[in-house]
Amino acid sequence: MYCRRALSWVRPSLAFPTSSPVVWTRTSRFSLRTYATATQDAPVVSETNRAEKTLKRFWTTVGLDARANGIAVTLDKRALKTPSGNTLLLPESKRLVATLIANEWENQETLLKPHALTMTSVASRAIDALHDKEACAEVRQSLLNYLDTDTICFQHDDPETLVRLQKEHWDPLLEWARTTFDVEIQVHTSVLYHSQPERTRLALGNVLAQMDPWEMAAMERVTHVTKSFLIALALVKRYLTVEQAALAAQVEVASQIERWGEVEDSHDVDYHDVRRQLGSAACLATNMP
Repeated sequence: MYCRRALSWVRPSLAFPTSSPVVWTRTSRFSLRTYATATQDAPVVSETNRAEKTLKRFWTTVGLDARANGIAVTLDKRALKTPSGNTLLLPESKRLVATLIANEWENQETLLKPHALTMTSVASRAIDALHDKEACAEVRQSLLNYLDTDTICFQHDDPETLVRLQKEHWDPLLEWARTTFDVEIQVHTSVLYHSQPERTRLALGNVLAQMDPWEMAAMERVTHVTKSFLIALALVKRYLTVEQAALAAQVEVASQIERWGEVEDSHDVDYHDVRRQLGSAACLATNMP
């Protein structure tokens, strides 16, 4: 029931390698053709990739290994690796994250449930991609593009339930962003294309540039889940709790539920999935003393 979304680390590779010369031969008049390819580099061998392939639990014990340069999560005393083959090593300030990742893998039973590895996936994203300056710059630009279509910047004047929820959850958030970062944020009532002022983009771009890879991974995760740059920023900056961010992200859904009722196996699934995704991001952005 909960396997409705694929996580960022699940990347199946089903296509033939395009860089290899293919030599076709016929073995007999009526036989099928066979082919040979040039030797390719083997795919990265990591626990996440192995789990993705088999979808079965292959480990017995899960643990934490304190090392000189951080904390590693271990499966059968072997360090867990990301899909790119990097050791999933977390700084001491992220020991809560390490504990949560270990808990995710411990709670995988006979069959693997990728949707239940949200902490693993967002931490892997930070390690595999967001320590690279060029990749980080691309992510910043992508996230800034969400400003022009930010959910909370497009509001409606009916029905009454929706107007009430917008005022309750969106208006305080807009005011916080305007005063905290000294920027103009425009709100629209039309779905036609609009854009935020260039000065606003520059100011908020500078805020993103000061984030570390962990905060950037959290920011990216929340923006994609909520379709709102501003909700993501408020969560990463701790203006909103996970529950408050989830309520802000689901204002329109909440309005529909109040009017028409809840759809079983849809609204209830989304309710928990959103909180699971936002919770993992909030934990990743948190540093422990």
